[in-house]
Amino acid sequence: MINGARVFVADGISKVYTMGDIKVHALRDISFAIEAGEYVAIMGPSGSGKSTLMHIMGCLDRPTSGSMYLRGKDISSLSDGELAEIRNADIGFVFQNFNLLSNISILENVEMPMLYAGIPPRERRERAVRALEMVGLGDRMHHKPSEVSGGQRQRAAIARAIVNRPAIVLADEPTGNLDSATGTEIMELFDELNAKGNTIILVTHERDIAEHASRIIHILDGKIDRVEVRTERNGSVQGWEAVEA
Repeated sequence: MINGARVFVADGISKVYTMGDIKVHALRDISFAIEAGEYVAIMGPSGSGKSTLMHIMGCLDRPTSGSMYLRGKDISSLSDGELAEIRNADIGFVFQNFNLLSNISILENVEMPMLYAGIPPRERRERAVRALEMVGLGDRMHHKPSEVSGGQRQRAAIARAIVNRPAIVLADEPTGNLDSATGTEIMELFDELNAKGNTIILVTHERDIAEHASRIIHILDGKIDRVEVRTERNGSVQGWEAVEA
């Protein structure tokens, strides 16, 4: 039964890629649920299937078998157009390589999702400015991506991800191209977003990044290897405890 408070429910998700005579099993019978407002890390080594899982959750791909529910709706067999609408309305994406358009300003990059959503120009500009100010780029918004640092480009990508006010933010290795100090700053932004009620789903292979979440789903060889939840006492982190998926 799908709980209305659940943002995602994966029910027996498998993904198989066919390469000539070879079948590659990227995901194998994965099931889990993510509640609204949760901060979840999906962790695993390169090739474990974690990015494939994120692409299915983000409506960028479909499972070979099983079902993925988003807010109680089975998105596994929707048309490309229906998936695009859900991506733009419900999900904000942050990628390792920023995915900013190089020939336009940071402000214009942040406006792009609202253009696709049909938001009027004046409102687009106002919301983009507010989002950039929120991530500390109020004085860099008229620069092009090549004119700012990697950390500032990732801040711009976060502003773009949240400007349509999605309830869900999916981040794929968001600190992978950043130095450790800048990566810490970016993770503090995700912590703040979660504190404001956004559901954050973070894909990473780094333990220290995953530990910003309250739950870690470990993926290995396309399967859930184990799940951990953060334990706290009097507001202080005590450690991590293994639980059922």
